[in-house]
Amino acid sequence: MKKLILFFPLLFCAIGFSQDVDIELFKNGFSSPLHIQNAGDERLFVVEQGGRIKIIQADGSINATPFLNISSSISSGGEQGLLGLAFHPDYANNGFFYVNYTKPNGDTQISRFSVDSGNPDLADAGSELPLLDYAQPFTNHNGGNLAFGPDGFLYISSGDGGSGGDPGNRAQNIELLLGKLLRIDVDNPSGGNNYGIPADNPFASNPSAAQEIWAYGLRNPWRFSFDFTANNIWIGDVGQGEVEELDRASVTEAGLNYGWRCYEGSQTFNTANCPPASDLTFPFGEYSSGSGSGNCSVTGGYVYRGSVYSDIQGLYFYADYCSGLIGTIDDAGNMQEYGNFNGNWVSFGEDVNKELYIVDISSGSIYKVLGGTLATEDFNLADVQIFPNPTKDNFTISMKNEKISSIEIVDLKGSVLISEKNLSVSDVNISASNLNSGIYVAKIESENGATAIKKLVIN
Repeated sequence: MKKLILFFPLLFCAIGFSQDVDIELFKNGFSSPLHIQNAGDERLFVVEQGGRIKIIQADGSINATPFLNISSSISSGGEQGLLGLAFHPDYANNGFFYVNYTKPNGDTQISRFSVDSGNPDLADAGSELPLLDYAQPFTNHNGGNLAFGPDGFLYISSGDGGSGGDPGNRAQNIELLLGKLLRIDVDNPSGGNNYGIPADNPFASNPSAAQEIWAYGLRNPWRFSFDFTANNIWIGDVGQGEVEELDRASVTEAGLNYGWRCYEGSQTFNTANCPPASDLTFPFGEYSSGSGSGNCSVTGGYVYRGSVYSDIQGLYFYADYCSGLIGTIDDAGNMQEYGNFNGNWVSFGEDVNKELYIVDISSGSIYKVLGGTLATEDFNLADVQIFPNPTKDNFTISMKNEKISSIEIVDLKGSVLISEKNLSVSDVNISASNLNSGIYVAKIESENGATAIKKLVIN
């Protein structure tokens, strides 16, 4: 069973050359963190349930002043609070970002805010533009995630309204926004709203349906994400008490019915007045949350598309809130569990380089997700040496048989910290004085264009 990497010797072993997944503490000290996002730069934005968004800078420091504080405008606790954050695809130019929160009366609110015109680390707290709101009959199953798809539209996850067993059969009711994945156009408002309805939404021309609906039959799709490489959407849908569900669909598949409350995952739940099973979309993957499993609530993640690790490339990550399980599912539907880690996992996140993080609400901590095999390319690693390694002062990179053209020293977020180009030498001496203790990746390119990647340890 894997353990958290909290000490240097364990970390050194964990990212050797075995097929494995581990985590490393990245930053702690947050109050009930629920979500983590990037805005297309080196910063990470951490959403706290109580209504604050905080910034982790590229150097690992946390800004003393929150990016946004709407704690006085929300209800918080249980499954309520500030639940989701998404940055507009053109955020660098328009400064728009979007939040999903529960209002003091418990209803859901989707709003747009703007960054402060004079400070990129502060939002304009007075810039709120309400987009969409809907009533929540109970305090649980609020969904809460937001994400922009490759089509540029904003997708919103909505739970079935709460209680247990969807007593109002809301997830199957296409007149309601509950139990759905919604899709709106934030750039072209129409119909007297601050958003528009995409013309290819499945019920866009149906006056008897909620035209915002993209998919339905979901119980509590707490976290979903897009894989822009494969043009898929992945949804982690929380089960009633027996099955946790992982759904995958092409971003072009509109109007899918994922089956709740007729089915919990692939198991029948309440099939009264349900459509035929052939009309439903069943899970791409699922796992048990039944009695004795220790599991209770799936947290959907991301497909790993970073560049640091080769063994987890293309795997979709998920986790369980109660057991601490972290697992993956591959493109063929094969699932692998890596053990029960000590965390109440509520979200995954990506940095600008597509490296993965995972959020523990109970400890207020953010962890890096680590693969077992560093990405390696093109030629025999024995031809490249780094010594001394580990080191704390200086180190030398040496190449046999060929000459070195360029070197990059990269941290585990994928940020380039040292870059040397046009070298044409066999040995390069580099100072480690500006590198903190930890694990780094050295990317070495030869004059003939071959590349290799080596692990570098700074004491």
